Amino acid sequence: MDLLRIADLEPGQLAEILARAASVKSAPQEVAGRLAGKHVGLFFMKPSTRTRVSTETATVDLGAYPVVLGQQEVGLGKREAVNDVARVLDRYLDVLALRVFDHADLVAVAEHADAPVINLLSDEEHPCQALADLQTIAESRPLAGSTLAYLGDGNNVCHSLMVGAAMSGMTVRVATPQGYEPQREYLETARAHGDVTVTDNPLDAVRGAHVVYTDVWASMGQEEEAEARARRFYPFQVNGPLFAMADPEAVFMHCLPAHRGDEVTDEVMDHARSRVYDQAENRMHSFKGLLVYLFE
Repeated sequence: MDLLRIADLEPGQLAEILARAASVKSAPQEVAGRLAGKHVGLFFMKPSTRTRVSTETATVDLGAYPVVLGQQEVGLGKREAVNDVARVLDRYLDVLALRVFDHADLVAVAEHADAPVINLLSDEEHPCQALADLQTIAESRPLAGSTLAYLGDGNNVCHSLMVGAAMSGMTVRVATPQGYEPQREYLETARAHGDVTVTDNPLDAVRGAHVVYTDVWASMGQEEEAEARARRFYPFQVNGPLFAMADPEAVFMHCLPAHRGDEVTDEVMDHARSRVYDQAENRMHSFKGLLVYLFE
């Protein structure tokens, strides 16, 4: 099974992986060494902190061997054709997990490799982040029946989270400036599973929500747009007054890295109900849960 998009999972499979992640977190000794003898390829075309450390640590804790590769040595699609790289790595590795720019590269790797291919981030989706996010929300309240408000760019993080949350029975409200909405394909997929709305009014999204989530306004590769985006996105900043419009027990979430003072203020980042560091920790537990699920 490949995980290129969160919708590659059926709702039952998603729930099962989240259950595995919760179990792994509460009793890590029960899966220690479970994947002994396996080799997990971790390929990073773009820089990473949480993804690199969480996946490598998770792999080692499960008894597998992480093989970490960068674009400089692989030259995916430049020094060597994607299909050739996929076919060769497939001979060595039991899992191929890749962090890339172009989602099409992941699709090509999956077409030419028999081993499971995992999307560690692409320009279209970030499914492993969504797994950690949903695990984190579930630690605070049941997923089904809860309301998630996402503010900011309708980007890869938004796509995976929106679809995964809808698959889990959550009501989803996405607030973006006009022209920055999530792609229609992902919106339609999410709506096929649940109640999903898109608005350009952040108050409408946040009012009464149980989870308030945001991401950076300009992702890697969009640095030249940062100033223009800041002007458009400023009304969507998650600050104290906006966060106060949410449910009294609402939690705040951010996939990190955060640009404090832009998409979120210190007041909210450091709030008692901020769960950003739990999210970061759960990147490791959810990846363990995913690997265990793949090899059961």
